[in-house]
Amino acid sequence: MSYRTDTRALVLAILSEGPQHGYGISRAIRERSAEVLKLGEGQLYPVLHGLQEAGWIHGEWEMQEGDPPKRVYRITPAGRAELVTRAQKWRAFADAVGQVLPSAPKLEAGHE
Repeated sequence: MSYRTDTRALVLAILSEGPQHGYGISRAIRERSAEVLKLGEGQLYPVLHGLQEAGWIHGEWEMQEGDPPKRVYRITPAGRAELVTRAQKWRAFADAVGQVLPSAPKLEAGHE
């Protein structure tokens, strides 16, 4: 497993709590990560399209009174199963990293 952020899992996690439009997904990830994880449109929308192609989410246009329509995404049963798999893999990866890294680094300057 890669040590890079699993953006697909993050999006699936947000959608597992209910339907959401792209900006809402991005905002939820940013807020829950205390502003550490930030997804711009250039990162988020390719992920959403990939999740749709995989059959893990479904997007529909919803009309908004007085506003332009918004594309709202919902997780599918296959997406929920994928989220479980990805969450398990991520936890195993994080546990493995935790076993290697010291809990409180005792590195002194000049010692590498």
